Amino acid sequence: MGRTHPGRASSGGAHRPAGPGPADPAVLAAGLRRAGAAEVDVSTRRRAEYSTDASLYRVVPAAVVFPRHPEEVAAVLSFCREAGVPLTARGAGTSVAGNAVGTGVVLDFSRHMGRVRSVDPDARTAVVEPGALLSALQRAAAPHGLRFGPDPSTRNRCTLGGMIGNNACGPRALAHGRTADNVERLTVLAGTGELLTARRGAGHGTGSPALTALRQVVRDNLEVVRTELGTFARQASGYSLEHLLPERGFDTARMLVGTEGTCAVTLDATVRLTGSPAATALAVLGYPDMATAADDVPALLPHRPVALEGIDARIVRVVRDRRGPGSVPPMPAGGGWLFAELAGDTTAQARAAAAGLLADASAVDSTVVTDPARAAALWRIREDGAGLAGRAPSGAPAHSGWEDAAVPPGHLGAYLRDFDALMAERGLTGVPYGHFGDGCLHVRIDFPLDHPGGTGVLRSFLTDAARLVASYGGSLSGEHGDGRARGELLPLMYSERALAAFAAVKDVFDPDDLLNPGVLVHPRPLDADLRVPAAPPLRRGLAFSYSGDGGDFSTAVHRCTGVGKCRADTTAAGGVMCPSYLATGDEKDSTRGRARVLQEMVNGSLVTDGWRSREVLDVLDLCLACKGCSSDCPAGVDMALYKAEVLHHAYRRRPRPLSHYSLGALPRWARAAALAPGAVNRLLALRPAASLVRLLGGIDRRRELPRFAPRTFRRWFADHDPAPGTPVLLWVDTFTDHFAPEAGVAAVRVLEDAGFEVRVTDRPVCCGLTRISTGQLDAARRVLRRGLDALAPHVGAGVPVVALEPSCAAVLRSDALELLGPDDPAASRVAEATHTLAELLARHRPQWSPPPLDGVEAVAQPHCHHRAVMGWQADERLLREAGATVRAVGGCCGLAGNFGAERGHHDVSVAVAETALLPAVRGLAGGGTVLADGFSCRTQLDQLAGRRALHLAQLLASRLPRREP
Repeated sequence: MGRTHPGRASSGGAHRPAGPGPADPAVLAAGLRRAGAAEVDVSTRRRAEYSTDASLYRVVPAAVVFPRHPEEVAAVLSFCREAGVPLTARGAGTSVAGNAVGTGVVLDFSRHMGRVRSVDPDARTAVVEPGALLSALQRAAAPHGLRFGPDPSTRNRCTLGGMIGNNACGPRALAHGRTADNVERLTVLAGTGELLTARRGAGHGTGSPALTALRQVVRDNLEVVRTELGTFARQASGYSLEHLLPERGFDTARMLVGTEGTCAVTLDATVRLTGSPAATALAVLGYPDMATAADDVPALLPHRPVALEGIDARIVRVVRDRRGPGSVPPMPAGGGWLFAELAGDTTAQARAAAAGLLADASAVDSTVVTDPARAAALWRIREDGAGLAGRAPSGAPAHSGWEDAAVPPGHLGAYLRDFDALMAERGLTGVPYGHFGDGCLHVRIDFPLDHPGGTGVLRSFLTDAARLVASYGGSLSGEHGDGRARGELLPLMYSERALAAFAAVKDVFDPDDLLNPGVLVHPRPLDADLRVPAAPPLRRGLAFSYSGDGGDFSTAVHRCTGVGKCRADTTAAGGVMCPSYLATGDEKDSTRGRARVLQEMVNGSLVTDGWRSREVLDVLDLCLACKGCSSDCPAGVDMALYKAEVLHHAYRRRPRPLSHYSLGALPRWARAAALAPGAVNRLLALRPAASLVRLLGGIDRRRELPRFAPRTFRRWFADHDPAPGTPVLLWVDTFTDHFAPEAGVAAVRVLEDAGFEVRVTDRPVCCGLTRISTGQLDAARRVLRRGLDALAPHVGAGVPVVALEPSCAAVLRSDALELLGPDDPAASRVAEATHTLAELLARHRPQWSPPPLDGVEAVAQPHCHHRAVMGWQADERLLREAGATVRAVGGCCGLAGNFGAERGHHDVSVAVAETALLPAVRGLAGGGTVLADGFSCRTQLDQLAGRRALHLAQLLASRLPRREP
């Protein structure tokens, strides 16, 4: 049925380590700087951040260089050649096969060499630097009605250099082709140091030693190239030498695409652009199962769909379980589905094209969608499910390794059945989906890498899976490259002659094997350098329970698979993660960078001082503890939780930063100030006194100190005559009580209008939020326990709890379970009973009509914890139904509790606010309303924008009819 080449377990010969080079990173850094590299980092922390990509592999580099211009790249390569130091080019670091890690110098192009140099709408081309983001290219091309065709799942953070290295595709490659099909010219440096212009027909009369030798390699291997390479569209494994055939014009640019940085380093690229369809229609076809859906693909391809994607019930179940029932819109009946996108000049044409496709399909049910919002919701199942596939149906971590194999589409159904059988035979599970129109299947599998013998399971499965795909005439890789994961297996797919041709090409461009060694040619063993098996468990003495990770901090931080969504700006779509990275553009300030350093802390061989390691504290310093990653990260990384754990251990029974004593103990200071708030405010209004407080409290000198309320909310409530109704317990947090009692007063008014009798606890309570955020977890546990004890009689009687401060609600709903344990009955009962104001009104008073908000034009800043833990949907729905026009801003406000007030954080705090919030507020008409339930959000807006923001309760209360005295 296909080709199978049993052979040795390496391609192009055994792995050949590159020359020794300087072993001492400091010596290496000095040499690189002398050579002309301006930004070299050999710190342990930086090397930890770049020790892995989005793959299974851990390879610690000796140095990381951030080049600014092509001449600097040439200087670094020249030095590496002289010193025998390996060189690995890197873009966004999202390679899933281990293509972007190396033992020598890692060149990160994404920081400084990311320009889209030009767009030529007439020629439909663009010139880009290797670090240019695909999203930036799309933005530059869009005004001309153009776009770059390939659109991988990492489209909002991947770089063009990375796409060129891996020959990236995406779902719409069916219509637009792979990256190789859309590259016109490359300017590259070969491993020999030769500067080359790679294009169709390159090499004639140029005197290029490399291209002359390359032509000879092709002449010597015409038969094998014509018979074994380019046999179907998604044959991405090995080198695509078919582009060098005489009948194909000796296109060196297309051949170099997909060589994974093993032959040359890209300096710039001229890429082709394509038009966007005027209209599209999405046909969703239901089948009994995924394999049956795949059987139907050949009948549908003649209709030339733009995309033809396949999913099954497993991915739908994952999305529904982890995103909620509302995340999955109605779909046709079935257990497997095809999503076919058809294009036309008009919606009617697109719909007619979809109807024609359905007429030739064997689906049991189907629908055609032309509404963009509904189509986007359906596509989101595929996109969200792909991200959530980092956890297998078993609940265990799911890994790359057999990520993107492909077979000719006519064999896909049969291959799927055999592949499922192979997984079942090995006791493995995964969530498959794929580009069915191209015969490409994606899956992450729950290899037991953290168990004894897990590495053997990985090797055995990958070997048998390679034999299986080769038997169908398929490719070990369909778009992500072979990397370290599959290079060793190429002999199972290619003949000895083909492997020798690959090695000959490698020798032409990089005879010393300095460029990305261990990948493709002379590969490392597929089970060498694995990250997870090298990480011991860490379960003893933890402050949080890590119930979703088996009580293991190591498992928790290894949730990060490196896909790099934390590097993308998703604020326009309401995303939050990762505000510090968006402000600084530095890998250390991304969720991924922090996770990598924590993983190295657990490993212990590079970051060696455990919880108190300087590298760990440095990388966590600019973490705002916003919890955006806990909901936005596909793997569910909760860096706020990990930061609190680290601070707990690093400073337990030791002197702490000054801000931990001031801001971490804010509830205590607020209660003391409440004894004489006027006098305290007058004192703090004096510049010397305020300066001294800032100095002793570790507070930035540019931060205004908040004023204490002249009358606390609890004192107001003691004089308040409560209205009769259904009991509800108002959680009176420190911020509402001592700084913003007006929000509490407004909430009481709204709740009473809705028919509630508002109650408060007999004594002041606290959730321990400020202690948690500063890592004072022993104290936080005591404070939280007292608060839960105060709530116990109310919750036990079935009284719901409403919390006005989102971060406090998030502690009661989430962090309390982690701090006290998911089996703690009091924490569990309170978590179930706690609501935001909008949630309470929706669940317990659905018949209540909010006051009309017609004419209200508002910008809303959902608190990060609100969005991450509770979700902001209830607020959005209430405001919409009341008639308000609201734009919810993504991102973080930047103050984030204690973060933005702490000395050394002010500039980043402001930069975070400038990402989305402040521009949105500046664009609001003068009479517009700014909504922010979080006290820190309102404070930031007041101090940076001079705008008074309202709590939802205040907006609602302002529109209620006045109560008669």
